[in-house]
Amino acid sequence: MTSHATEHSTGHDGHDHGHTETEGHGSFKEYLTGFILSVILTAIPFWLVMGDVISSPTGTALAVMLLAVVQIVVHMIYFLHMNSKSEGGWTMLALIFTIVIVAIAISGSLWVMYHLNTNMMPAMTEGMMKTMP
Repeated sequence: MTSHATEHSTGHDGHDHGHTETEGHGSFKEYLTGFILSVILTAIPFWLVMGDVISSPTGTALAVMLLAVVQIVVHMIYFLHMNSKSEGGWTMLALIFTIVIVAIAISGSLWVMYHLNTNMMPAMTEGMMKTMP
């Protein structure tokens, strides 16, 4: 039989999965820092929208989206412990691949919707609306 420490450091199936006893999943200080940053990055957009701080709706939307991206990065670093060294760089490679696929899907969807909108029937004029039953 193997000891619990050996099973933990080599995985339950006897293979090494890259985790060692010295490599932690994060300290209390790191989790607390991530939590505080997440709360701040949630409160700021709430304040921007509810306080009508930025007069332009487009500017407010862009600020909220920018803060959302920053919050995603905070979550990846402090809660998912992603960096270029973890899992031999495969975690970062998977993240980059995911970002590329999502960017392609979003930009392709926006492109299709824009062209569908511009190729639809022309907008109805007031005269056309009056003659409708």
